[in-house]
This record gives sequence, structure tokens and C-alpha cells, in this order.
Amino acid sequence: MKNFVFLSPNFPTNYWKFCKELKENGMRVLGIGDEPYEQLDENVKNSLHEYYKVGSLENYDEVYRAVAFFAFKYGRIDWLESNNEYWLEQDAKLRTDFNITTGFQVQDMPRMKYKSKMKEAYREAGLAVARYTLVESMEDCRRFVAEAGYPVVAKPDNGVGASHNFKITNDEELAAFYKQRHEGVVYIMEEFVNGEVCSYDAIIDSKGNILFETGNVTPGSIMDMVNQSDDCKFYIVKDLPEDTKRAGRATVKAFGVKSRFVHFEFFRLRQDQKGLGRRGEIMALEVNMRPCGGFGPDMMDYANSTDVYKIWADMIAFDRSTKSEGAHAFCAYVGRRDGKQYQLSHEEILSHYGDAVRMSGRLPDALSVAMGNQFYMATFPEMAEVEAFFAAVSALV
Repeated sequence: MKNFVFLSPNFPTNYWKFCKELKENGMRVLGIGDEPYEQLDENVKNSLHEYYKVGSLENYDEVYRAVAFFAFKYGRIDWLESNNEYWLEQDAKLRTDFNITTGFQVQDMPRMKYKSKMKEAYREAGLAVARYTLVESMEDCRRFVAEAGYPVVAKPDNGVGASHNFKITNDEELAAFYKQRHEGVVYIMEEFVNGEVCSYDAIIDSKGNILFETGNVTPGSIMDMVNQSDDCKFYIVKDLPEDTKRAGRATVKAFGVKSRFVHFEFFRLRQDQKGLGRRGEIMALEVNMRPCGGFGPDMMDYANSTDVYKIWADMIAFDRSTKSEGAHAFCAYVGRRDGKQYQLSHEEILSHYGDAVRMSGRLPDALSVAMGNQFYMATFPEMAEVEAFFAAVSALV
């Protein structure tokens, strides 16, 4: 029996499904987390063979000792994964330290985590990337603005999501950014791209073959969702556009991705932009070597009438999957914000949309900044219905 160590199987709250499918595929699933065992959801408990509680997953020595305990008790660890961006570097360090060769190692991390280094691989894939500079001084900022012009965007070079991102449109905002930036954090400054964010999401086997692929689209501004507390809105596409598919597959090859679930982000240009492309074309944004966040995997299931948790677990256990897809649809997500007065109540949304609503509920604080506090997820056969759903659920009094 092969040993799989899964870090943080209880968070996000849907990730026990990865463990359940691994267990059903005959693997020994060993969980490490910082929540007491007796407080774990029964689904989490039932998906694991054994659980090791640490005081904090942030404490590498504690997590190292937990992996060492499992290795002593059960033998060689064959796989170690969290499927979580936050723990990506720690996962790689643990694999390197325990000689677990089935995933990224420490030396692989720079171009997986640093936005400036991602651009090199995106260029290898034949994709346009935004001009940029690494911010070491205010003079760097001024020099770049003189070249690229306003607006520009500044964000941590090694960061997750849209947290602490700045859209800068004038000298005053530039000065404010430089004052507010976190000391000791390297920032990347890029030319502003007027584009709609879209993604390529895929499960890839050990030979680089695609076992499943889909994508999502975020119609508005991700930065505004986070920085201005706008409602979070995005949808899984009914059918993946051919240009997104080509860009995604080229990125898989350029980054040498194997045995992973990935979420690659692109811009689809809203207007012609010199040096980047013409309106409607795809250009690079960033790579994420893990599944789409939150309930993204569940949305993929609903949109494609399939089970990505099983496809991923089949890839791990058998390096293949025979799980089929059924009818396709759009799967739309709206995350509403606490403190706003909405026209439709929770009960009215559920009553009006009926069986189209596949899931609704509260998000934990750790996810709510990006994805809202109260979410609704629904499937529709037509894009016009998605747009109407977004408008209705987000309409304010």
C-alpha cells in the first residue's frame, strides 16, 4: 500500500474529498493538521487512515516530525501534497527533505512562485507578458512609469491572489504605494493590462498528458473584489475556448508540469494593446500549481457532470483515469459581502432559482476576503442566464 501524506485535509472544507478518493483507490492517506482530531468533520475523519495534530502548520519542525513519524510507522512516503497555494513551498521542502520524488522540489519553486520568473516560462510557451520591473527604490518606479506610462500595477512578487495589490494612476498614488508597501517584501511593477481574467484548469499525469481540462472567467476586476470589497463573481465555462486550451497546454509544456492539478491565469484583452496583442487575444498572467481555490473543484464537477476529485486521485494512484464527463453547462459563483443590503434575501434566491442552485453557504474568514462571505453557486445552459444571475444576486437595495 502506498503512503500519501495530505497536509491540511480539513481546510479548505471540501478538500477531504481528495483524501476520500485516494483512500477508495487503495492508498494509505495520512493527514497532518492543526485542528484537534475530535473537532474534525466526520467526512475528514472517515477519509483518513490516521491523523497527526501539530500545534501549527506554520512550524516546519513540527510538520517535519509528523512526516518522520509516519515514515517510521508506515515506511517510505510516496506522495506528499496539500493542493494549497499557501503551503506550496513547504510541501516542496518536505518532499526534498524526505526524498519524495513525486512532486516539485525546493529548486523548482522560484519560477512557480515568483511572478517575475513565471514570465520567462510563459515566453517559452509563446505567450505575451506585460512589461515589468522589480521595485528596489522609488527611482525604479519612476523610471518604469516613464517607460510604460500610467496606470501601472504593483504587487508582491511572491504573493497569493490580489492581496496587497495596487493600481496606480498618478504620482500621488505612486507615493502612497511606496509608503504603504510591506518592508522586506519584493514588489513587481507591471504595465496595466485592460483584460478579462480567464483560466486554464487541468489535471495532468506523470507524462504530461492532460486527463481533464476546463477553465473559468472573472468578468470584473479581481483587485476591486479584494480591495474595494466588491462581490466576487466568476463562472466555469461551458466549453473551453480553443485559444485558452492552446495557451494552457503550451504552458503545461513550458513549465514541465507532471502529476498535478493546475490553475493557470491569462488575460483576454478588452482592447488592442501595443506589444501585447489585439482585442480578444490571450496573454499571460500567472501560474498556480494547485486547483482553483475555494469550491472551484466542485464548480468544475457541476459544469462538466464529472468528478475532478476522483480524476485527480486516479492520476495519483493509477496515472490515468476513466472517469467520463456528461452534459456541459456554465457554473456561476457569486460571493456576497456582509454589511451590504441586497434586494434578494437568501430565501428568495433559493426559491427563485430552485434546482439551478447547486450549493450555497458561508465561507470561512480565511477565504472571505477574496471570495465573499455568503456564496451561491448555480448552473445554467446559456451565458445570458449567468449574467442575469450575477445581476440579480448582487443587486443592492
